[in-house]
Amino acid sequence: MTVSAGPVRYGSWSKDKPGWFGGLSARAWIGVALSGLPMVLAAGANRWLLALAWAPAWAVLVVLLAVPVRGRSAFRWALDLLLRGIGGALGWTDWQSRAAAGTTGDLDDADLPGVLSGIQTHDGPPFGPLLARPVVVADHRERTWAVVARITHPGIGMSESTARTRMGIGLAELLEGAATTELVSVVALQVRTLPDDGAERAAWQQTHLRPEAPRLARAVTAELAAVMTHAGVRHEAFVTLVVPERRIHRQAKEAGGGVDGRARVLYGVMGEIEARLVGPVGCTSVTWLDSPGLASAIRTGFAPGDRAGLATAELAARTDSGIAAVLPMAAAGPTAAPPPERRHYVHDAWHSATCTVLLPDKGAVMGALAPVLTPTAAGERRCATVFFEPISSTRADRMVGNESMSSELATELRRRGGFRERAAHRRDAARVEGQDVRLAQGNALVRVSVAVSVTVPSTWSITDYGRRLEASVTGSGFKPLRLDLAQDSAFAAACIPLGIGLPRRRGAQ
Repeated sequence: MTVSAGPVRYGSWSKDKPGWFGGLSARAWIGVALSGLPMVLAAGANRWLLALAWAPAWAVLVVLLAVPVRGRSAFRWALDLLLRGIGGALGWTDWQSRAAAGTTGDLDDADLPGVLSGIQTHDGPPFGPLLARPVVVADHRERTWAVVARITHPGIGMSESTARTRMGIGLAELLEGAATTELVSVVALQVRTLPDDGAERAAWQQTHLRPEAPRLARAVTAELAAVMTHAGVRHEAFVTLVVPERRIHRQAKEAGGGVDGRARVLYGVMGEIEARLVGPVGCTSVTWLDSPGLASAIRTGFAPGDRAGLATAELAARTDSGIAAVLPMAAAGPTAAPPPERRHYVHDAWHSATCTVLLPDKGAVMGALAPVLTPTAAGERRCATVFFEPISSTRADRMVGNESMSSELATELRRRGGFRERAAHRRDAARVEGQDVRLAQGNALVRVSVAVSVTVPSTWSITDYGRRLEASVTGSGFKPLRLDLAQDSAFAAACIPLGIGLPRRRGAQ
C-alpha cells in the first residue's frame, strides 16, 4: 500500500495581456497623454484658467480609460453599447433560419446565427480503417479549418491522485505536440451535462419487454424508468482542433489542394491527437464526427430537448430503413434568434446565460470545476468549454523575455525607490522565472480560457439560474465574469463545439 502524495495544484499562469507600464497598455497611456495635452498647452501659454478648467475633464477621461469595470474600461463599455445600439437599429441582430422561412436551397449548407454565420461544412475523403468521412468545418470569417471529435472518458471522480496526475501529464504532452507541429492554433475541450431523456433505455425496454410479464412488474418497471429518467443526467464531451488557413495552405497545396488537400493534412494531425487522447489522456473512444453527427451536436447545443427525438429516430432507423434519421446541416441551428439580451441569450424555446472563468492566483487542482458541471435542478443543462491555444516557441520566448525584463525593471525601481518588496511581488518574480526555466526545458506556453453556460427552458427564470451558475463557479474557487453585451457569441463559445471562442488578435500566428 502506497501513501498518496496528495493532489497536484496547477497554477503559475499569468495575464494574457499584461500592462505595458503601471498595469496600463500602450493605447491607454497614449489616450491619457493626448487627453492631457490641451491642459499642458494651455499651461505653456500661461492660460491658467483654461488649464484649470480642463483639469476636471482630463481627470474624468483618465478614469474612463484607466479604471476597469467588470473587465472593461468605461470607455470600452460606452463603445460596446454604441455598437450594439447601432446594430439593433439597423436590424443586424435579428435572425431567422432559411428552413423556418421556407427558402432553404442546399440542405448541406449550414445556417447558423451570429458569429457562426461564416461556417461551411465539407465531407472529407475517407479516413481510418472504417473509411469514415469526417466533416471539415471552414470558417470563412476567421479563415480557419476545424475538425470535431466526440470522446468518451471514464472521468476522474473515482481516480486516484497518481492516475489524475498521469492524465494531466498526458494533456500537457498533447498540447506540447500541438505546439510542436505549429499547425493547430486552438484545441477546444467541451463537456456538457444535460438531462437524461431516456431514449436509449426506452428503446431497449421496448425491444426486450415480454408481453406475458405480470402487469404489476410492468407497472413497477415503467415507474422506475420514469423516476430514473427525471433524476438522471448525461455527459457529452467533444474535442475540436482549429487550424488557420495561413498555416495549412502550403502543405495543403502539396497534398492536392482544395478541401481534400486540407483534409489530408488535418488527418495527419487527427491521428497524432487521437493517439494521445486514447493513450496518456485515458479516453476509451474517439469518434471523428461526420456531417450528420456534427449537425446533431450543433442542434442539441441550441435545443437540448431535441436529443430524445434524434436518438429515437437513429435507433429506429437501424431496423427500418425507411425512417429518415439523418439531420441535415441546414436544420442544425435554431429556427429564430431574437436580438440578444444584455445578460442572456434566447434561442428557440430555451435561454442561456454564459460567463467566463477567471483563473485564481493560488492555482487549482484537477477536477475543481466539477461543481460547475453539476445541475442544480432537473431539466437544467450545464456546459463548459476550455480553449487551449499553443503558442509557437519563437513567440513564447519573446513573450517570456519581455515579461522577465518588465519584472526585473519593476523590482529595480522598487529597490531604488526604497519601497518594500511584498509577497505578491516575489510570487510574480518566481512565476516568471519558473516559466523561463520550463520554456528552456522544451515545454510549451499555452494560452487558456474557460467559458461556462447554463441553459434552461424559456419558461424558467434565467436570472435565477445565472446566479446559480456564478455561485457554482465561486464555490469552485474561481471568479465568474458575465459576458454582458456579448451573450450570443459567448453561447457559441461555451455550447457549440466548433472551436469559436478565443478572439483573434492582430499579429497572432
